[in-house]
Amino acid sequence: MHSIARPLALVLALALPAVALGTASAQNTDVIAQRQQLMKNNGKAAKAANALIKGETPFDAAAALQVFQVMNDDGKKFATLFPEDSKTGGKTEASPAIWEKPAEFKAANDKFIADTQAGIDAKPADVDAFKAAFTKVAANCQSCHQQFRAKD
Repeated sequence: MHSIARPLALVLALALPAVALGTASAQNTDVIAQRQQLMKNNGKAAKAANALIKGETPFDAAAALQVFQVMNDDGKKFATLFPEDSKTGGKTEASPAIWEKPAEFKAANDKFIADTQAGIDAKPADVDAFKAAFTKVAANCQSCHQQFRAKD
């Protein structure tokens, strides 16, 4: 029995570091995929907003409100999707600054939520009111992408 224990101990001794290494390098691609889906949703909402503003789509107050609602809902979920194990993998475009400056990232996301909520609360009834509210929201997108999106 002693002769079996030694090879088994050797196998375990060699396998455990490999398992630990595999665990350490594992990436949480599920939350990365969720982040990417929320950004796709926001992109579609932004395109709809631009079509309303440019007159490519007739102005509809319900559609304008839906733009703000999608972005607001997504903003509330978004900031929760950056655990330590999601810094890389899954073709993420998240900048290391998200984890290096968490208070600034949270502030940027909170501003986005507040501005989209202001758009909801304003209930824009015409294109000019919608454009004014959406311009503030779009500025958040640009600012956040400059600070917290990795450059290609």
